[in-house]
This record gives sequence, C-alpha cells and structure tokens, in this order.
Amino acid sequence: MNTTSTLHAAGSIESATGNPLRTLLHSLVRSSDSATPAVLRLALAAAIFPHGAQKLLGWFGGYGFAGTMGFFTGAMGIPAPLAFGVIAIEFFAPLLLVLGLGTRIAALGLAVVMTTAMLMVHIHNGFFMN
Repeated sequence: MNTTSTLHAAGSIESATGNPLRTLLHSLVRSSDSATPAVLRLALAAAIFPHGAQKLLGWFGGYGFAGTMGFFTGAMGIPAPLAFGVIAIEFFAPLLLVLGLGTRIAALGLAVVMTTAMLMVHIHNGFFMN
C-alpha cells in the first residue's frame, strides 16, 4: 500500500494524489447495506411521484404536460427550459429513487425543485395551506 494513502470518513482508502473526478464519482455512487436509506428513498418517491405524474401524464386530476407547461410559462412566467426541468425532475427522480439509481443526484434535483416551489408559491401561506 502506498504511504500517501489516507483513510476517509466514508471508510474508503484513497491516494492523496488521486483523481478528484474519480473521488467525486465514487462519492456519488457509493451505497449502504442499511435498510434506512432504502425506506427513506421509497417514502420520498411515494410522496413526489403522484405530483410528477399529474404534471407529465395528467394522472390524479392533473393537467398533463401541455397544461402544466402552459401554466408554468404563462401564468407563473417560468422560462420553458426550467418548466420542463421541473416536470422531468418531479416525474423521473422518484423512479430513480425507487430503482436506487443516481439517488443523490435525484434527491438534489428534488430538493432544488421543492425549495424553489416553497419560495415562489408556498411561502405566503406559511407551513399550512389554509
């Protein structure tokens, strides 16, 4: 073993002169044997997927892709690429979470979308909608 190797908090041994891109990719794809992250991923997916299905497919009383794009771009003034991104993230990120693929990136996308929704729409109502 190389004398310049270090033990990181995640438990992996890596060279101090290692490739930073490789380190980043490793931290994005590493997984855990614990059931807790799986339960959290499934709960988040179950909460968000119906909202994405409303926006993309019109399920659960939603307006579908065209209606949602029209509302986001027209009434809310959101640029079309960002509106498309919101729809895509709310639909596909929960699917990735269920499959356990790209969970950190999917969760980050959902965090950005939900924080933006909170600040743009829900902040005037406080914690409760009524």
